[in-house]
Amino acid sequence: MKIGRQIGELVQSTPGMRWLVGTLRATLRERRAVRRVADGSYADWVRRHDTPPAAAIRRHRAESAAFPRQPTISVIMPVFNPRPSILDAAIRSVRQQSYPHWELCIADDASTDPGVRDTLARHVAADQRIKLHLRDACGNISAASNTALGLATGDYVALFDHDDLLPPLALHWVVDAINRHPEARLLFSDEDKVDGRGRRFDPHFKSDFNHLLLLAQNMVSHLGVYRRDLVTTLGGFREGFEGAQDHDLALRCVAALSREEIVHIPRILYHWRAIRGSTALVPESKPATVDAARRAVAEHLRSIDAGATVEPAPESPTHLRVRFSLPAPAPLVSIVICTRDHEQLLRTAVGSIRSRTDYPRYEIVVLDNGSRDAGTLAYLDSLRGQPGITVLRDDSPFNYSRLNNTAVRQSLGEVVCLLNDDIEVLSPGWLRELVSLAIRPETGAVGARLWYPDGTLQHGGVIIGIGGVAGHAHPRIERGQPGYFSRAVLQQELSAVTGACLAVRRAVYDEVGGLDEQIAVAFNDVDLCLRIRAAGYRNAWTPFAELIHHESASRGYEDTPEKLARFQREVRFMQDRWGAVLDGDPCYNPNLSMRAGDFTLVAPRERSALRRAA
Repeated sequence: MKIGRQIGELVQSTPGMRWLVGTLRATLRERRAVRRVADGSYADWVRRHDTPPAAAIRRHRAESAAFPRQPTISVIMPVFNPRPSILDAAIRSVRQQSYPHWELCIADDASTDPGVRDTLARHVAADQRIKLHLRDACGNISAASNTALGLATGDYVALFDHDDLLPPLALHWVVDAINRHPEARLLFSDEDKVDGRGRRFDPHFKSDFNHLLLLAQNMVSHLGVYRRDLVTTLGGFREGFEGAQDHDLALRCVAALSREEIVHIPRILYHWRAIRGSTALVPESKPATVDAARRAVAEHLRSIDAGATVEPAPESPTHLRVRFSLPAPAPLVSIVICTRDHEQLLRTAVGSIRSRTDYPRYEIVVLDNGSRDAGTLAYLDSLRGQPGITVLRDDSPFNYSRLNNTAVRQSLGEVVCLLNDDIEVLSPGWLRELVSLAIRPETGAVGARLWYPDGTLQHGGVIIGIGGVAGHAHPRIERGQPGYFSRAVLQQELSAVTGACLAVRRAVYDEVGGLDEQIAVAFNDVDLCLRIRAAGYRNAWTPFAELIHHESASRGYEDTPEKLARFQREVRFMQDRWGAVLDGDPCYNPNLSMRAGDFTLVAPRERSALRRAA
């Protein structure tokens, strides 16, 4: 016990040790979460859907020959002292590609193991598409990558590590995407990991391009494919960003591209080898790597004129948090709360806003929808006349959309924050965080992280299509759990967020016509977010604005025949209005289940149903 206490004291007294222990704990939590979500059925998924037989590979080889565009793909591989057998497997995985128009550009960074150069020489002699440069002195991965890039003559370059594997159809699907999207200048795929026994695990089924998420983690990663002229124009890989050089390259490319030029391929086209010493096993485990990523993101934000600071994400220290700055003076925010006969809920909501909010300029607009309870009426009377609070009265039948639109029209703020009366503020910076994102010109609606009173997650953003219309991401996960590849603890773009706590610029709210009053209760927030997205804005969710949601405490559940009938009408309304938009959320992945927003794999029956529907 004494030794244990001494070790604990040493860890707490040493900043570097605290960082390392925190990082390892976060990594292990994420690993457990990802494996729990995916690995139980992933081996079966691979067998059913991602193990093409030889006949399929031959068929795809014939399809490749018929592509209208057949670009050369230069696979860039820096090499330094990998195990020769692993290097051999990596090179073979390129040579076994069904798409034939590739070149493998290898730069050996003065490896000391003679077996490495023997392996390289053997493959160079066997395949004229392999180019090799033997560097005289060991530099670093950025320098070696630039040497390999200097060998490239292809239209596109694909980034490949010396100990990883490409599945045989990887380049076929890349070129298929290039033919479907001839404007593409950056393409990226999903990826997984493979252990020393060849077993695949930890599939990372990604969203389509997600700028906020890219600021937090390298969501492009592998397989990343870039127009070669884009990379060379930007100067290739930058020295000084080793460990995050791929992230830095992706950020610099993104700054030069439009969204239409960035294409996600929702297929596993890359296998990270997870062996001792590899970054796939313990990603970004060194403080210098996280610092390099932080500097890369900070420079990117400066390059696009986004005032912000960057720091390690508090619940996932291998990833990043961006704090966007507020203008001076900060914009006035109108916090709109609709209520009826729930004195204690309203007291908690208003009281927590006023006692725990550090934002300097806000007003509270309470719209009372016909309260009759004496305590509630007395409390509303007490609010009238208080500085910064307006109380309105509307006795018409409940219609969430109409009530909020009425209150918004009578508010004064540049930013509107819709807030349920069953919300309780937790974090003092909640409104500062929401507004800092909402005022960005590209941003539409911004949602918060909402917890149930028992400490499980109520709202981690909304995924379109779940259950037929929409559902919450990571429902009911416990506090401290990072979610699927840390997506429960990182800022990101999402297609929709709940109206229980939603911030949006008044100009955007007015542009799309506010909430649709045809939708009285359910999905009006989702509909609003989809209309905002259709108008060209990007909705966002942040875990750094935290509140408790006593969900359905004010209106109850859909548990009567009348409520269920109304709910079904609103489901049909959404399906009629949005149609195919509900079939696939670009912030999710078609390989993940639409039955719940828990990032589990598509079940075989569900996949078959989707195919029949298509």
